[in-house]
Order: sequence, then C-alpha cells, then structure tokens
Amino acid sequence: MYAGSCLCGKVKYAIYGELDDASHCHCTMCQKAHGAAFGSYANTARSAFRFTEGAEYVASYTSSPMVQRTFCSVCGSTLQWMTDNKSEVLSVALGTLDTPYRTPVRKHIYVDTKAPWNDLPSDDG
Repeated sequence: MYAGSCLCGKVKYAIYGELDDASHCHCTMCQKAHGAAFGSYANTARSAFRFTEGAEYVASYTSSPMVQRTFCSVCGSTLQWMTDNKSEVLSVALGTLDTPYRTPVRKHIYVDTKAPWNDLPSDDG
C-alpha cells in the first residue's frame, strides 16, 4: 500500500495496489502543472486508488480532450493525471507520495518539448 498527500495536508489518499510504468513527462502541460522541468508519474489501477481525507478539496482541470488533471484546491498540489472515466488506469504524481517509492524512474517521455535548461541523463553511463 502507498499513501500520499498534498502540500497543505488537506487531501490524503491511499493506493491499495502496485505502482508501475513510472515516467518523467517533459510535455509543456506537465511543466506548467508542476512548475518544473517535468512531471513524475506512475500508473495504478483506478480501482486501487482512494481519497481517504479531503476529497471535497480535490478539483480537476481538463488540460486536453479526454485528459483530466486533479489538484488540491487549497494549495494547488498536482495529484493525478487520467484519461476519460472509461480507463481502468490513472497516474499519480510521485512527488505527493508519503510512502517511499523506491523504483528508479528512468523513462523520459515527450522529450521533444523538454525545457531547454534541463539536461537529460545520457544512456551511456
């Protein structure tokens, strides 16, 4: 099980399952949503995810057709990324985990729009 929360602590969640397919997304929307060079996410089954406190503080934004991003309406912490409600998978912002996620994230996606000041690690190391 994994537990997580937003910056102000009003929203808390639990994941009763595994996290997989972790990635650093360099798309411009993730850059803006996270205020950083990339957003780090891992996937879990939608049925494994539960808000345990503060669900009333969770807001959502449609960032592109069929894509919802959730965030805390108090502190603004990015929480989830998901496609339409028919998908059985959602992505959790790894920075909101309170339980350690120990698997190294090596997958970088949408690097064609990466921030020009962000150097990616080389694969020859």
